[in-house]
Amino acid sequence: MNKSLGAEIKDWIVSIAIAVVLALIIRHFIVELYLVDGPSMQPTLMNHERLVVNKFIYRLREPKRGEILVFQYPRDTSRDFIKRVIAVPGDTIEIKDGHVFVNNELQNEPFILSQTRGDYPLTTIPDGHIFVMGDNRNNSEDSRFPDVGFVPFNLIKGKAVLVFWPLSELHTLAMNVQDK
Repeated sequence: MNKSLGAEIKDWIVSIAIAVVLALIIRHFIVELYLVDGPSMQPTLMNHERLVVNKFIYRLREPKRGEILVFQYPRDTSRDFIKRVIAVPGDTIEIKDGHVFVNNELQNEPFILSQTRGDYPLTTIPDGHIFVMGDNRNNSEDSRFPDVGFVPFNLIKGKAVLVFWPLSELHTLAMNVQDK
């Protein structure tokens, strides 16, 4: 009987070890959970909501306009930001009179909280970078600010795909842009 108990304990230890290794692999390479911290993405994302972020997708393709993603803050890579992709490499971006223009086309942005204050000069997004903004444009530290600027691909952690907490707010995150 002792031999079977020892074998059962060994089986449990091996099973737990496999589960822990799989969980670490999934968290490091495939998905990770994030907490929204602050109002910069309102009304799309609310402070203290929890997200599932797909960390694998950008290994297969580059970010697209309209996607919400998590990236490391360029000035302090221990902090993460959550923003929407507004322009991708080769696009031009301009903000004037409260309106955002990408490739000289006025953007339809039903997801923003209020009209964008301030202007941003016509600029081309360099290769390997994206231009991001929060949906709460007037309360968002984003690519318009020198300390964030164009976000390099190597600082992107993943695409936000699902709000899972609080459960009453469970929903997927659609792109909500005219040119996907």
